[in-house]
Amino acid sequence: MKKVIAIIAFLFILAGCQSNSTNKEATGTSKSTVEKNVSKASDKTSAAKESSSTQQSQEDKKMDIAPGSLLQAVSANDSAKVAEILKAKTDSIDEVNDKNETSLMIAVHNNQIEIAKKLIDAGANVNKQDTIEDSPYLYAGAEGRTEILTYMLAHSTPDQSITNRFGGNALIPAAEKGHLANVKLLLADGRVNINHQNDYGYTALIEAVALRDGSQVYQDIVAELLRNGANPNIVDNYGKSAKDYVNELGYGNISKMLEENSQ
Repeated sequence: MKKVIAIIAFLFILAGCQSNSTNKEATGTSKSTVEKNVSKASDKTSAAKESSSTQQSQEDKKMDIAPGSLLQAVSANDSAKVAEILKAKTDSIDEVNDKNETSLMIAVHNNQIEIAKKLIDAGANVNKQDTIEDSPYLYAGAEGRTEILTYMLAHSTPDQSITNRFGGNALIPAAEKGHLANVKLLLADGRVNINHQNDYGYTALIEAVALRDGSQVYQDIVAELLRNGANPNIVDNYGKSAKDYVNELGYGNISKMLEENSQ
């Protein structure tokens, strides 16, 4: 009987030991799971902080661009700096200097073709006028900036109602200054008014005849204008037409062209 009791007691003790071992294993497993979850949460928090830090860094980079930086970069012909500024911040793209010139106006002045394209692609205003009423579009047309003008016509919307300080459009000074390529380009585009009269009543045709020497380039410009519908009978503020001026100046070849297009 004593042996039986001893055996039963031993079995109880053994069962208790196994139970304690199982509880310890369960507790260990539970503790390990908690530690893993805490680690994952910590990783997510770190990732969130890193993302926030990167975003903040980008915002700081935008804010670090000082006023006038784009104007300075264009004036220095620093294309890489211009691209960097435009990538970070474009809300100052039409910022002006003391002459009311934008960065695009400066680029057109200097015939900085690649920089001008970057600015146009970023949304620079081709119609914003400076203190002497030039705009990037008007200046490009008047001063033979053919590559820039080509890009403007294809990638922006020049306002044809805006005129220069003489009341002229882009075509009139292009014709008067002998920029045949620009004359052809503007006429092919079709948006410019070929018979627009400036404050003196001059059209592109009148200026190409009355203010120049009748040389070959002006003969070519007159031919181009007439071919596209320029009216040789329009009179200026002095009561004279292109035909009157050509007869006064004795430009025989141009006179013949005008006569042929007056019938």
